[in-house]
This record gives sequence, structure tokens and C-alpha cells, in this order.
Amino acid sequence: MKIGILVGREGTFPQALINEINSRNTGATAEYIKIGGVRMAEACQYDTIIDRISHDIPFYRAYLKSAVLAGTKVINNPFWWNADDKFFNYSLATYLGIAVPKTILLPQKDYKEGVVSESLRNLEYPLDWEGIIDHVGLPAFIKPFDGGGWRGVSRVNTREELMEKYDASGTDCMVLQEYVPFDHYVRSYCIGKKEVCPMPYDPIFQRYLVVDNYLDPEMDDRVRRETIQINEALGYDINTVEFAIANGTPYAIDYMNPAPDADWWSVGSVYFKWMVEKVADLAIETALHGEPTIRSHRWNELLNHEIKRPSVSKPAGAD
Repeated sequence: MKIGILVGREGTFPQALINEINSRNTGATAEYIKIGGVRMAEACQYDTIIDRISHDIPFYRAYLKSAVLAGTKVINNPFWWNADDKFFNYSLATYLGIAVPKTILLPQKDYKEGVVSESLRNLEYPLDWEGIIDHVGLPAFIKPFDGGGWRGVSRVNTREELMEKYDASGTDCMVLQEYVPFDHYVRSYCIGKKEVCPMPYDPIFQRYLVVDNYLDPEMDDRVRRETIQINEALGYDINTVEFAIANGTPYAIDYMNPAPDADWWSVGSVYFKWMVEKVADLAIETALHGEPTIRSHRWNELLNHEIKRPSVSKPAGAD
């Protein structure tokens, strides 16, 4: 069984993961993927792919979706990742009974070429900024509705600062979210929807902290439980959930991080070792025993027959 690793500029994690998988002698081996022009409906040589970069590279995303059709298991599912956004995630968690700061989705400030005023006749204009601010409160955070992590996130303390950041957002669709004056903050890693490591995190300086007994046992249990609950609902096998904890309540702030930071220089040696081992466990288990990323496709119903996947030759003796 071959496991392909699709990566960006991160240096330490991918190679450590490959080394860890290959050192176990399980029958599954790992390597970096090399691809050029991809033929349509082409068989994929990898049984499983770990995706760390396709959110930034459309070519990779298209390749992964084609690989799924060929029967390859992709972590994380590229079809769901395409459809995901933070605002949906916040609403979903609320329906699950998980605490989320008050959040409002904002219309884009600008639009792509060709969109004219007649295209926007359904939009309220001017926006009720007083009502929006009264609901969320200030200070607050404004951030892209579809971005992972802290990309494009700004704290705004006044209406003037909010207008400045909103006017500068261009064609990005943004959300405005209530500020939670937290006393503890964790970035909770979840691997395989079952392995959880709540890592103390400083969101101001964006650095991980190693602190023994950072959360009391009851809060630690709740954070772990809600981390799994969110990832089961979203379908992610690798993800982080950020919780701002205030007055005994963990507020889920951000959990659209399907390619979370895992570089040694960022997370440190303690968390790095845990990540490498747990992702290796997941990759090997998926390759040897995992279910297809998608069992069937709605397009099948239109075609009225099963999609015939191209056969992939395997080495003699392989299961």
C-alpha cells in the first residue's frame, strides 16, 4: 500500500511523517507525490493521500477529487473541504449545542468584474451597521468567512476601525465575531476523529505553550469531547479546534483548519512527536483498512449506473 504526501513549504513534518510510516514495516510505505499533467479518469498509484496544501493550489484540488473517483482515500476529503466555510461551521456548532461567540456574515465590500448594481438588488443598502455592532459588540474580530487559521483576522475596537478593515477587505466575504475575554486558550488537535491533544496557545503572539495541567480535568474532558463532536460533524480526520475559555465556558472560535500547522519550529518537540505518531497511525490504518473517501456519488443517480473505477495493478502478494 502506497501513501502519498502532498505538501507545501513546510519542511519538518512531511519528512518526519514519511520516516515514521516507513520505519514501522506494516506493509504501507510513504513518499512525496510527484505529478504533472493528469489524464482524466486516470488510475491513481496511491491507495491513500495525506493532503497538506490543496487549499492553496487549485491544480492539486482537482487532482485529489479525480483520485477519489479512482478509489484513493484522501485525508481530508477534498469534496467537503471545497464546500466548507467558517460561517456554516459556526451555525453547525450552535445547532450541536456548542458555545460559539455571536457572529454575523457580512456582504462583500467589492465584487469581481462584471457584477453591477443590478446584480445586487437583493442586498440591503445601506447596511444596518448600528444593529450589527449592537448584536456582536465591540471589540470584535473581522475575518474571512472561508479562511483557515488566523489569515486576514483583525481585531477592531471601534466602529471606525471596523469600517477601515471592512473597506480594505475587497472581494473577500467577511464575518464579524464577538470578542471573548478569555482566561485560557487552546488549539485542540484532532486526528482520526478520536485522538485529541488540547495544546495551550497564545493567539496574540501565535505560539504554542507547554503547560502542565493547563485545564482542570472537567474542562479538559469537555474540550476533548466537543473537539471530537465538531470533527465528526464536519467529517475531518485532521483538524484543529480553537477554544477561547471564559468563565468556565469553552467558546469554539475557529475550526476550519484541515491542514493545521505541524512544523517543529512552530509547535515544538513535545507536540510535534505526538502529531507525527498519530498522523502516521491514521495514514497506515486508512491505507490498510480504511473505507473509501466517498462510497458513492450523487452523479451516479444521473448516470443510473455505478461508476466503474479503473483497475490499479498492485505488487505480487499485496492485499
